[in-house]
Amino acid sequence: MGQITVNKTPIDGLYTILPTVHGDKRGYFTETYNERDMKEAGLDMVFVQDNQSSSTKGVLRGLHFQKKHPQGKLVRCIRGTVFDVAVDLREGSKTFGQWYGVELSEDNHLQFYISPGFAHGFLVLSDIAEFCYKVTDFYTPGDEGGIAWNDPSVGIKWPHVVGSYPGSGDASGYRLDDGTTLNLAQRDMDFDVLAKTFHFT
Repeated sequence: MGQITVNKTPIDGLYTILPTVHGDKRGYFTETYNERDMKEAGLDMVFVQDNQSSSTKGVLRGLHFQKKHPQGKLVRCIRGTVFDVAVDLREGSKTFGQWYGVELSEDNHLQFYISPGFAHGFLVLSDIAEFCYKVTDFYTPGDEGGIAWNDPSVGIKWPHVVGSYPGSGDASGYRLDDGTTLNLAQRDMDFDVLAKTFHFT
């Protein structure tokens, strides 16, 4: 009996994955990955690396991608809540530049599979979030690229974020609606918009 349910999203190459959770008064048990179930759903990837990060409320990481060594990512939040986003960067894709986002939390146990060719990022909505992800290719220093998290041509609707686009990825004019300052690394704020990143006019 399959323990993992794989669902397609409106963008080809993005999938939400819900494991079966077996719980009682002692706690719960769940399979977070099952190769057989994934293959039955048409996902025949091989993972080579597992990563984990911890972030505080208001941290936004992204939007990242690798240029020559694109990674597929199976992501989940094991503590707290994040809003996770993927943007289609695949050349020739009918959904190029479109985004899809999903809330991942320790309570909903939902996972998100992002095929190679997407930019990825997430926003922390809880006081603390621990984020885990499996990838299909190794991290390659110097190969990372990115696009601005607030690119108006992509139009990601980050939940609870208020502020106006200042013409760049600068986050100083943004906050969460509870007053929490949005917190981005300088390199993420320096990423350009999609059109300039891919030399479109």
